[in-house]
Amino acid sequence: MSFGGPQWPQEPHHSHQQQPYAPPQTGAPDWSALAEASERRTRRKRLLIAGGAVLATALVGTIIATAIVSTNKADDDGANLADTTSGAPELPTDTAKPQPSFSSVAPPPPPNPMDFISTAQKDKAPISAGSLFPGKKLTMGDRVHIKGATASTTTCAAAAEDGLGAVLERNGCERVIRATYERDGVAVTVGVALFENQAAAVKAKEQAQGGIAPLVGSGVNGFCQAKTVCLRRANSLGRYAYFTQAGFTSGKKVTKADEIVFKVSDDVGTFAFNQIYARGRAQASAAATAPATGGQ
Repeated sequence: MSFGGPQWPQEPHHSHQQQPYAPPQTGAPDWSALAEASERRTRRKRLLIAGGAVLATALVGTIIATAIVSTNKADDDGANLADTTSGAPELPTDTAKPQPSFSSVAPPPPPNPMDFISTAQKDKAPISAGSLFPGKKLTMGDRVHIKGATASTTTCAAAAEDGLGAVLERNGCERVIRATYERDGVAVTVGVALFENQAAAVKAKEQAQGGIAPLVGSGVNGFCQAKTVCLRRANSLGRYAYFTQAGFTSGKKVTKADEIVFKVSDDVGTFAFNQIYARGRAQASAAATAPATGGQ
């Protein structure tokens, strides 16, 4: 009988040879052996389960212990933080102490320079030809004007010509200060007339006729003599009216095309304006820095 596999070689048949004994083949399984094998497998499974349970128990214990340690550390840190915080200095809560305060009253504005040159009552600074027209020359930009003669008089009409004297006296002129400057053959005399207040100075300017009398000498030859034409101007600032008369030292008549005459007149007139305003600025500055006076 074969089971579909290769056949082992058979020994030769001997008719009288005794065959070895073999138990009869019944074909039934060995139940006892199967039972023992099953029992062994069951015991092995139980051992594996028991070992896994022990390992799981150990892991759970480790996790719980770690959690307890972490919790204790957090509690300790919190306690330490509380101790540290409790030791910090407390901020003052006393709000009853007086706080710094600031005045709601605005400081007075600085004095206006015009206030000091608009009336004789406030315009108290000394004035002279030397203070109003200082130095030996006048420089405006790159233009240099050489200063000639200067003069000061309280007889205002004597410092004017062709009707201007009458205008000055009619409006209460107190004084006239003059100076002459020369550049490149052109000479100009500027005269500054002082009045009681700004209104009188404005009237003198508006009523002006004729001109300031030319002032010669100190290196400046005669100019703007009779029968010639010169440039005459009038203006005012505060209680001061100022007048200029400019012309050629050669006696040449001035025309509108003679730009140099206009330029010299502009320079000297601007200088007079600046000097008058400087008086107001200086007095205003002195008033601003002067200590306050008053009784208790």
